[in-house]
Amino acid sequence: MLVLLIPLVAAWLLWSGLYKPLLLGLGLFSCVLTIYIKHRMEYFQTEMFALQFGRRLIGYWLWLAKEVVKSSLDVARIIVTPSLPISPEVVTIKASCNQPVDQATLANSITLTPGTLALDVYKGEITVHALTKAGADELRKGEMDRRILALRGK
Repeated sequence: MLVLLIPLVAAWLLWSGLYKPLLLGLGLFSCVLTIYIKHRMEYFQTEMFALQFGRRLIGYWLWLAKEVVKSSLDVARIIVTPSLPISPEVVTIKASCNQPVDQATLANSITLTPGTLALDVYKGEITVHALTKAGADELRKGEMDRRILALRGK
């Protein structure tokens, strides 16, 4: 539980930016309450919901950060081009991973990448809006899906 409490408190302190005694107490209370609820639910007790932290996850985060920067530059280029060269598409991609947490990670990774937005996740299929055909084609290649699958060591 301490392994989860420390990042929660650190994130709260970092994101709130408010260090008054009342707010610090309320922030700590909310973090402890979150841990208590998590413990009572036993929600993350099974391997099905666990995402193991390690070299694979850190490697994925680094790859995702590179993709976010690359996509940000593409979207910025599109915005500053007077002709606004967009070709929006809605595509459905099949997630190779069966675990709900892996599918959620894939959908969230898609949404984090500028120019794409995961609209729906249903039965292993993710409906995505892409700002350009090139962005949709990149998703169809399945590199992000393969990297999510590799997080499980598969």
